[in-house]
Amino acid sequence: MSDKQTKPKGEKSVQTREDRLKAALKANMAKRKAQARARAAAPSGEEKE
Repeated sequence: MSDKQTKPKGEKSVQTREDRLKAALKANMAKRKAQARARAAAPSGEEKE
């Protein structure tokens, strides 16, 4: 029984929250990089958002 409870319940929820935030940050940075590349590749007179 002690094998199942290696981490306290609160610590597990903190870890999953950190994982979700890390994934969201990574996705957001990828989106911003893609937008920056698109703006750099677009002619200077035409800017879309």
